[in-house]
Amino acid sequence: MPANLNLHGKRGVDLLHDPRLNKGTAFTEEERDALGLRGLVPPKVTTQAKQLSRILGHIRRKQNDLDKYTYLVSLQERNEALFYRVVIDNLDEMMPLIYTPTVGQACQKYALIFRRPQGLFISMKDRGRVKRVMQNWPEPGVRMIVVTDGERILGLGDLGANGMGIPVGKLSLYTACAGVAPQKCLPVMLDVGTNNEELIADPMYIGLPQNRLRGPAYDELVEEFFTAAQEVFPNVCIQFEDFGNTNAFRLLERYRDRACTFNDDIQGTASVTLAGLYSALRVSGADLASSTFLLFGAGEAGIGIGHLIVEALKTVGVSEAAARRRCWFVDSKGLVVSSRNDLAEHKLHFAHDHAPVSDLLEAVETLKPNMLIGASGMPGTFSEPVVRAMASLNKRPVIFALSNPTSRSECTAEQAYTWTQGRAIFASGSPFSPVTIDGHSHQPSQCNNAYIFPGVGMGVIASAARRVTDEMFFVAAKTLAGLVTEEDVRHGRIYPELRHIRNVSAAIAAAVADVAFQRGLTDMVRPDDLAAQIRNEMYNPEYAAYV
Repeated sequence: MPANLNLHGKRGVDLLHDPRLNKGTAFTEEERDALGLRGLVPPKVTTQAKQLSRILGHIRRKQNDLDKYTYLVSLQERNEALFYRVVIDNLDEMMPLIYTPTVGQACQKYALIFRRPQGLFISMKDRGRVKRVMQNWPEPGVRMIVVTDGERILGLGDLGANGMGIPVGKLSLYTACAGVAPQKCLPVMLDVGTNNEELIADPMYIGLPQNRLRGPAYDELVEEFFTAAQEVFPNVCIQFEDFGNTNAFRLLERYRDRACTFNDDIQGTASVTLAGLYSALRVSGADLASSTFLLFGAGEAGIGIGHLIVEALKTVGVSEAAARRRCWFVDSKGLVVSSRNDLAEHKLHFAHDHAPVSDLLEAVETLKPNMLIGASGMPGTFSEPVVRAMASLNKRPVIFALSNPTSRSECTAEQAYTWTQGRAIFASGSPFSPVTIDGHSHQPSQCNNAYIFPGVGMGVIASAARRVTDEMFFVAAKTLAGLVTEEDVRHGRIYPELRHIRNVSAAIAAAVADVAFQRGLTDMVRPDDLAAQIRNEMYNPEYAAYV
């Protein structure tokens, strides 16, 4: 039975209109009599399995992925358990529909497909009454909030309030991948305006049609939100998502020691990337301590990856200074070097003494990296000369093109494998189809944050941790890498298959919770069998029996 559900006195149409309680045609004969449902649903009683088969047929007949996304959202709004049954049992097929890459299209057209709110919209007009707004949410037991201000949605830029699709999608993955109960999840959009002139001029735009709030007024709204969230939902964890570089780093630093919070773009991306790098080393036979990393893109994701690589190098005996020297960055103006006077603060840790280098190809040829990681949002920038240069330097070049959605990827899987004669160890942020080179099929790996953040969140919830630390993301990366089997490696996979993701999330949750207990970050008494308790708490979308 789904966790902590009861009917709250609902019956008849009211029961059918509650997606958390509705079972559609699966209501039994006894339930139909007792709950006033006769005539309100077709007379034939069906099982959830039969419903699942019918829903899959509907989805697969849709003409395009956006139509499939819209249909799945509609299903979630009317029958939550069936929605999660569909997703969990068909994760390979459904994850690209409910999250990247399709969610990017959905956010771009959000005003056209918006039907009903699935979270809270808190705008700059709500300053001084944010707590009252949050008290309007009907679920009192929220433990996980994903919040965005819509400024940097995937690699698509400023989509303002249309970015609500991101926290909605992320929280669906918390439930599907890690079993965080839906009633514990709350998507939040901080509508502080948008600098996207097309949206401001669009009469269909659902957000405030004005330029973005900046400066002290912005900070005051965020502060009021954090304060209200902690008061209304004690023990809540707040995940920053898709904030612009202007705010992402400083907000994380401001709140990480005051609240249970993390930034998935900075910390989650770093963790899943590090896990992939560990696995890539198993495939290539190379050594972490002697590897050189070149990162293209010095924003939230890239800098986060760099910092976690440094921590990984330190664990194998490399000094911090030497570890930083192993990580090089190229941004829109060339190699990040200490002589530049245009560097944002978050780039300074990786600004090394070196002659200026103007472009990525020259950086590859000069620095001779073993691993090339793209987190730029600039499609096509891993050009044929760049990839071929990596192949000439490395027997098994590691090429991670991580920008989302697929349209923003630095290169495609086909390009990476073709230009390296099939020798590349490739991963991307969004999924690519297998590629055949000289009769051999190559399965691209997906470096998807969904391998990390759901498990981290579940671990924080299960341990009632007061803080989320970088150590938790490091152990999450190690745990994920450790779940890559020898069979995976033989097939060139550097992540476990998605069908195992609930097991992956449970293992990560246990590792994260263990950190919370070891570091005294919780007042809970550690259970005798932590892993078993976490598995017992995971949501399972089975229908409850109401009579």
